[in-house]
Amino acid sequence: MKHTPHLIHRYLRSSKRFPHVWCPGCGIGILLGSLVRAIDASDYGKNDIMLVSGIGCSGRLPVYLDFNTLHTTHGRALTFATGIKLAKPHMKVIVVMGDGDAASIGGNHLIHAARRNIDITTIIVNNQIYGMTGGQASPTTPFGLTTSSSPYGHLEHPFDISRLVEAAGAVFVARSTVYHTRALDKVIGQALNKKGFSVVEVISPCVTHYGKMTGMNSPVEMMQWQKDNAVPVEKAGEMSTEELQNKIVTGVLVDIEKPTFHEEHARIGKEVG
Repeated sequence: MKHTPHLIHRYLRSSKRFPHVWCPGCGIGILLGSLVRAIDASDYGKNDIMLVSGIGCSGRLPVYLDFNTLHTTHGRALTFATGIKLAKPHMKVIVVMGDGDAASIGGNHLIHAARRNIDITTIIVNNQIYGMTGGQASPTTPFGLTTSSSPYGHLEHPFDISRLVEAAGAVFVARSTVYHTRALDKVIGQALNKKGFSVVEVISPCVTHYGKMTGMNSPVEMMQWQKDNAVPVEKAGEMSTEELQNKIVTGVLVDIEKPTFHEEHARIGKEVG
């Protein structure tokens, strides 16, 4: 009987130092597992994939995975990924960013990549805080929350990342939590198979900083909160705005078809060439 290597031996770089650098209870390791399972279930080989990250806790993820990988500067992951996709259109380009990396310094790149419909799969790990640099407020931090940069309460209203990229033109938008692992596997798989700019927002716990700020001091408590407050998009359609307050609407939120930037770029190149 032929021996089939376990996924961790097939996709992780065994030469890297393990266990990983993420804090106990962090959800990024769960996301890594979901991404590996989704890729394994797809038609993509390891050499077909370019995995790009920016700066932040999630920026470490490509270091552990045995693909073509690129660790870029803060907020610029999509810029590098766009260049890669234009130069190597046959490759499947995947970008992993945190909420601060994607929606703060990288916010302009995010909306324009969606507007252009660049054929990139984008995974945004949303833990609602800057976890790597000390617990400062990020663009998704809830209004009024006390953080290390807002000791008297956060005065800015948060972005809804999924609605933001929907409005900017993404052809596929989904949201899941790391508690709902099977659902996360599924939507990442759908995003990988979608032609155009696809986004998966992943709600992930940061026990070290966000948990401390909110009084949820254990990963179990934060996972329980995700379980109790996630609402499938089908059910959300039957609920009022008041009932959806502070809930996490999960599932596929957008799934449409549009020509990609690369298709139009190639078409014009043939016409003028």
